[in-house]
This record gives sequence, C-alpha cells and structure tokens, in this order.
Amino acid sequence: MAEKTVRISTYIWIWAVLMCLTALTAGISFVNLHRWSTVVAFVIATTKAGLVVTFFMHLWYEKEKTIWIWAVVSALWLTIMLVFTMGDYLTRGFLQVPGK
Repeated sequence: MAEKTVRISTYIWIWAVLMCLTALTAGISFVNLHRWSTVVAFVIATTKAGLVVTFFMHLWYEKEKTIWIWAVVSALWLTIMLVFTMGDYLTRGFLQVPGK
C-alpha cells in the first residue's frame, strides 16, 4: 500500500501558522475583552488543535472512514463536555447562598 508523501513546506507552513496563533494568544491576553476573553482563547486553542490533528497526525491524508468517524465523535464529545462545564461555571452566581 502506497503512503501519501507530505512535502516539508507543508509542515513549515503549518508550523508558521501555529506560531502566529500562539503569538496571537499571547498578544490577546493583554487586551481586556471582558466576557469574550474565554471564548477567543477557546477558538484559538481549537484552531491550533485542529491544525495539529489534521496535519501533524495525518488525519487529512487518511482514507479510512472509521478514523474520520472517531475524530468527529471525539470532537462532539469534547464540545458536549465544554458546554456543560461552561454552563455550570456561568450560572454559579444566579443563586444567592446565605452566608456568603
């Protein structure tokens, strides 16, 4: 079975994009976005994780559908976990607890 050969320039471009996103993360941390700080950080982190999985873990070149199904299911499960976690975190101030 022949494997797909990936050019070095592809890895260099993806690495450069990852470094730019890392610099963007560091730069945006100095800007006060109030409630949107977490959302922007999650979007940048998700983009970086997607690039790593897609190119460095060779998901882009995978032909088997099973691998793609597991990747989508994993992403959906992570999304569900983050939604429930953020739902808990964002609603903590709704109930006024006596003595606090």
